[in-house]
Amino acid sequence: MAIIQVEHLNKTFKVQRKDPWLGGAVKALFLPKYEDKVAVDGISFSIDTGEIVGYIGVNGAGKSTTIKMLTGILVPSGGSVRVLERDPHRDRVANAREIGVVFGQRTQLWWDLAFIESLSLVAKIYQVPQARYKQLLDQFAETLELKELLNVPIRNMSLGQKMRAELAATLIHEPRVVYLDEPTIGLDLIVKERIREFIKEQNRTKSTTVVLTTHDLGDIEELCKRVIIIDTGKLIYDGPIETIKDRFGKYREITFETLSTPGHVDLPSGAEIILAEPRKISVRFDRTAVTASGVAAALMNQLEVKDFSLSEPDLASIIRQIYNGALNEEQAA
Repeated sequence: MAIIQVEHLNKTFKVQRKDPWLGGAVKALFLPKYEDKVAVDGISFSIDTGEIVGYIGVNGAGKSTTIKMLTGILVPSGGSVRVLERDPHRDRVANAREIGVVFGQRTQLWWDLAFIESLSLVAKIYQVPQARYKQLLDQFAETLELKELLNVPIRNMSLGQKMRAELAATLIHEPRVVYLDEPTIGLDLIVKERIREFIKEQNRTKSTTVVLTTHDLGDIEELCKRVIIIDTGKLIYDGPIETIKDRFGKYREITFETLSTPGHVDLPSGAEIILAEPRKISVRFDRTAVTASGVAAALMNQLEVKDFSLSEPDLASIIRQIYNGALNEEQAA
């Protein structure tokens, strides 16, 4: 069942246009001119209950504008948005009771209060029963390792500690839909892994629907089975993450450690040497033209191989291909 339904969504801002230099500034003051800036351009998608969906794009693609319309902060210029069968802007109070939002560079907690005081205030705002609040507090303190931070003011926390505190505050009222905007920005690997595991646990145990916007593709690969890619306000891909890996990740690499310095080698069609060093050689190959075993067999018949490793394409390189027009080229072909 679709918990989020977006149809032909559009958002246009009026932006003041200024000519350069002092004359342009004076002219803009008395005779301002405006032009339309399209931030979101007719996108449509639906998200079912319990999905974790990656919503990704470069800076300025329209991600944050979309999230603000889904949360009811912005009113669409056209199209429609339904979250939990409500219009998020018209029913902002009812919508807010059942959603949670984390912005990686903003805080919803009180800067000078101890964390436990901020969390208690948030629980009271959402009218969380006291018994349930204590139960959730114990659970979050354990899984997010917050016990030693409960009496620490937010301003005295590190970035990773603040983000764990933000997650607890966001989920203390058990929202059905959670929007996470850059939840692991600037965090070290250990804190990132802890936060990812916490998000997966909430999704698994409570069927929490999660919309994740991030530039950290490690978050996407760890958490999401489906991605929506947006570019210049337009939706350019919506589907399983494995599908884009299969479609655009056709190149793989094999690195061989050899017992002697490699000389001339004959390679199968579709394979090429990208690195040749003493006792080491790396080959890139097109998996649609030749198999990994075919490349390995060809090299092993010509070299004394000590060991070898196969590298799969990472999501970052695939997303770069899509932004560089690989999707358009495939559709044209």
